[in-house]
Amino acid sequence: MSSRGKKIFLAITIIVPMIIYCYIYYKPIIQNAPFRKDDFVSMQYSYGLKDTLENTYDSKTGVYRYVNNKDSVVTKKFFLKSNDVLYMHRKANEIGLWNFPDTIGKKSDKSRLVPRYDITFNYKKKSKHVTIYGDFDGNPKLLDAAVQMRKIIQETLLQAEKRSGK
Repeated sequence: MSSRGKKIFLAITIIVPMIIYCYIYYKPIIQNAPFRKDDFVSMQYSYGLKDTLENTYDSKTGVYRYVNNKDSVVTKKFFLKSNDVLYMHRKANEIGLWNFPDTIGKKSDKSRLVPRYDITFNYKKKSKHVTIYGDFDGNPKLLDAAVQMRKIIQETLLQAEKRSGK
């Protein structure tokens, strides 16, 4: 058998079945992933001090309510583009938001000025809700990832607000 014939035989007997096996094995896993961008419904983001979450955004209604520097409540309405949703979804996948515990930190009565952030991603079949307390003293990698996700959401909302021109 020639060298070329050996290479063709090797490809047919090992590589092709491996590709078929991977396709059959991984296709249902990818299709049934619980948090897929195509199944995205809405996102809610709230933040404030202690239990008072005065600053909120709901992507379903597009209402963004926040307290400005003069302690007055400002309400704006704008929607996220599909690129914004795709960006946040990809960053959540990179950071590992789906593996975060439901609560990062704990509610404490020490200080009245402890910030709290609530992040909720709603999909057709599932949703992921994470509450982040500012006085977290656990795993620093988890805190860094949570802070990074919070910053991504805030930057995306700021860009969408600027785009809306309101």
